[in-house]
Amino acid sequence: MRSLALLLTLGVALGPASGAAKEDLLKAARARFEPIPAKPPALKNNPSTPAKVELGRMLYFDPRLSSSQLISCQTCHNVGLAGADLQETSTGHGWQKGPRNAPTVLNAVFNKAQFWDGRAEDLAAQAKGPVQASVEMNNTPARLLETLKSIPGYAAPFKKAFPGEADPITFDDVARAIEVFEATLLTPDSRFDRFLRGDRKALSASEQEGLALFLDKGCVACHEGVNVGGQDYHPFGVVEAPAEAVRPAGDVGRFKVTNTEADRYVFRAPALRNVAITQPYFHSGAVWKLEDAVKIMGSAQLGIALSAEEAAKITAFLQSLTGRQPVVEHPVLPPSSDATPRPELKVAAAK
Repeated sequence: MRSLALLLTLGVALGPASGAAKEDLLKAARARFEPIPAKPPALKNNPSTPAKVELGRMLYFDPRLSSSQLISCQTCHNVGLAGADLQETSTGHGWQKGPRNAPTVLNAVFNKAQFWDGRAEDLAAQAKGPVQASVEMNNTPARLLETLKSIPGYAAPFKKAFPGEADPITFDDVARAIEVFEATLLTPDSRFDRFLRGDRKALSASEQEGLALFLDKGCVACHEGVNVGGQDYHPFGVVEAPAEAVRPAGDVGRFKVTNTEADRYVFRAPALRNVAITQPYFHSGAVWKLEDAVKIMGSAQLGIALSAEEAAKITAFLQSLTGRQPVVEHPVLPPSSDATPRPELKVAAAK
């Protein structure tokens, strides 16, 4: 990787870059990043078919996956809001607040694992979590299957999506259908993607300066690859612990998954695709301004105090990561029947 000093010499960080400087910066960027592809990747042990994608779309938008019949996957991962929900932490069953900010579902298929602590190995495993979480959908697999089997209009879509299965309406098949749908939620063709493909005019001079800083200051150590992050786990507070409002003391991150002391306050590095429109930031959702988040990462992770100009330029680069948003039509869902369980709105009393 070229140093920022060399890039400065070539003119990247001082104004409109020369052709040679752009070539150098482009080469450095291509060594660490990849464009978002136009088509979703193949899923392990879960081949995609149009019927499975369509069923997954129906289930993604169906609030009857929750016991209240009010909360769907779309509630916390709104595809019209860059796959997030504009909440510090999501609101779930009975207006309970979840413990962490909802990560975007867009491009999540490229992440190493799902959830902030990586406790779900893939999108199918992730889909099962909120259904059963008492602060989210507050349901059980048995009640969910009872609900789906009571809806006559779901029989044919499940049979078409999972041909050859004697009983295709299973909890695993629900998760697999949602997974293949979510894998289609990609945001290709950002200006940064066009830059990576060789369009050196896709990024402004300020954005190129921000990219050079992103590489040179060390941000790329945690945020690289096709999703500009999401590929590994890192401590939050490598050099300096953030304020407790940003990193709550009671949320020890991956430690709860592994029970390994080295994983205390370790989280999966968030993917930065579309980060400019997926506020608020961090697992706490405590920071709303992207430039403030950039400064916090500078001090907490890198041990440096970014100047206002540096933070502004890195923020400008991050804004170039916003890709073409998926256009998803809300499905007309099959109606409930007399046998469909009624909504359950009560919140269990604390033990």
